[in-house]
Amino acid sequence: MDKQQLALIIPAAGSGERLGGDVPKPYLELAGKTILEHSLLKFKQVSGLGEVIVSTSAKYVTQTEEMLATIFPDVSCFVVKGGKERQDSIRNALEKISGKTGLVAVHDAVRPFITVQDIEKCVEKASLWGGAVLAIKAKDTIKISGTDMEIVQTPDRKNLWHAQTPQIFWAALIREAYDYAEKYNIYGSDDSSLVEQVGGKVVLVQGSDINFKITYPLDLKIAEYLAKSEKL
Repeated sequence: MDKQQLALIIPAAGSGERLGGDVPKPYLELAGKTILEHSLLKFKQVSGLGEVIVSTSAKYVTQTEEMLATIFPDVSCFVVKGGKERQDSIRNALEKISGKTGLVAVHDAVRPFITVQDIEKCVEKASLWGGAVLAIKAKDTIKISGTDMEIVQTPDRKNLWHAQTPQIFWAALIREAYDYAEKYNIYGSDDSSLVEQVGGKVVLVQGSDINFKITYPLDLKIAEYLAKSEKL
């Protein structure tokens, strides 16, 4: 498949509650820049990027617009209002995608250690198959519980993966998935789960442990250590 224009969507409207602060996680500083800036800068190096859309809360719209103008002076950038749920924020962002875009990447704002190489691997597979998700194999045994915390199933670990982002899809396919989800009031745990609902093919792409999501205070401590080790 020929090289297609890529659009990047980053939902950044989440709160900082689980980190114990008032500042939303994407806007916390790490090594002199916000976590969101670090994540955006990784995509600056990806060829074919034509559009960037960030969904955020009203309080951070101006800061985000200035950030995008600085990082992507030659790319079409938009800031849209975040929704109640992550999925709502992404739906709002999808409305800004132009007809020139062939692929849409959705990336968590708080995964700043993503590598350009892994993004490009994901782009390549999504171009071929329709959808691709970075993931790492499950290391621990997974248990499925019942209502009273009794273990009801232990699935085979060799077939289990931890999904990461970016998750990249043909633009028409992710639009179809979000239209279907809205029509039937479906909320998925990630974008891939919505694409799967409409029969889209999504393949896994081997990712890396370093592409973790900064969610809890310990994650932030690890990120600060890695930043000092020049992993950013």
